[in-house]
Amino acid sequence: MLQGKSRPATVLRPILAAAVLAACLLALLAPASAAQPESAPPLVFGMSAPFRGSNRGLGIEFYRGATAYLSHINAQGGVNGRRIEILPLDDGYDPERAVRNTITLVREHQVFALFSYVGTPTATRVLPLLKRFEADDVLLLFPLTGAHNLREPPYGRFVYNLRESYRTEAQGLVDHLVAVGRTRVAVFYQEDAYGRSGWDGVRRALKGYGLSMAGEASYRRGAEDQGEFEGQVRLILQARPQAVITVGTYGACAAFIRQARDAGLDAPIAGVSFADADNMLKILQDDSARAGRDYTRDLIFAQVVPSYEDLTLPAVGLYRRLMDSRAQMPPDGLAEAYTPNRFSFVSFEGFLNAMLLAEAVRRMPPEPRRSDLASALESIWDFDLGIGEPVSFGRNRRQGLSRVYFVTVRDGLLVPIRDWNAWWLR
Repeated sequence: MLQGKSRPATVLRPILAAAVLAACLLALLAPASAAQPESAPPLVFGMSAPFRGSNRGLGIEFYRGATAYLSHINAQGGVNGRRIEILPLDDGYDPERAVRNTITLVREHQVFALFSYVGTPTATRVLPLLKRFEADDVLLLFPLTGAHNLREPPYGRFVYNLRESYRTEAQGLVDHLVAVGRTRVAVFYQEDAYGRSGWDGVRRALKGYGLSMAGEASYRRGAEDQGEFEGQVRLILQARPQAVITVGTYGACAAFIRQARDAGLDAPIAGVSFADADNMLKILQDDSARAGRDYTRDLIFAQVVPSYEDLTLPAVGLYRRLMDSRAQMPPDGLAEAYTPNRFSFVSFEGFLNAMLLAEAVRRMPPEPRRSDLASALESIWDFDLGIGEPVSFGRNRRQGLSRVYFVTVRDGLLVPIRDWNAWWLR
């Protein structure tokens, strides 16, 4: 399946789906109503993410997207009379700090659940804690990772994922590349749980065609701070690839792309969603201006949410309106200096996470307990957030969405790929 798993789009059904979503979509056409008085303490959800360091763009944009929606909902009186708040802590993309943050959030702050963690190495290290906190009914909701171990035993039952997996992203990329004759595929990946998850996805996808990787090169997490990948580029060039799939962070992938192009690599270079195409594009555009050459050509990115430029989707219109009026930066002192994107795939995913969180809260009793959250989530079936794709959970289903999208760079913008024949290998 060249577009990943597909399911027919469902029509928004406000009565059966979500009164909250319906009210917010109507807000696009009418002024917001006056805020309602609070009748109960807020529900607080704990978030551990990189707000400092070279990967801070991921955490900050994810947070901004979520707060854009939640601040709007809270201004209308919250959900069931309760505000929904995020308590963010910085982990700098460091697994050990993510563990400490999780213990602090659960034990000290007693958050209702963990929400929108960022990164595979961090989320993976937290999984054993979820087992330890099983008696406390602590769940991890909608992390920014496509790693498979968050979707399978023994820890998958403690995690609810909105986004698709790296395996599905890799399968879609390989399907399309093979379809246009590019069967020699090399992989550049981060040397940790994230990189290995994407590497394994590419390996599995190629094996389905009777193929193996043409070559591979890895880098140590954090090496993007130095940005020197001469050795990795040399290994990839020796493989004579017809395409390269990268599984890394935006800084590392941007540096690799620049150095690979300078070394003569002409093959298309693809990336998975966690690479943060928007921030990578900003870096490559700056590099292009300095070097006097175009580093943004022949780039392909898998995404797990639709384009934020698709104004036919109700959620996109709402997202763009609220990002301009409601998005918040992390609290003072938590994050390093950062120039935010007006719109991005990462913030749109965070926004959709918050929409789904609000729907789960709406389905819980007026005086909710942690133990009510799983049943509320599992009652969500064929629910459309406004993106034309149904979200479904269940007793044995922890994967909400089932589609992958693909974008490329045209005229300095990230646009959906309509025709892969541009990369046909003649």
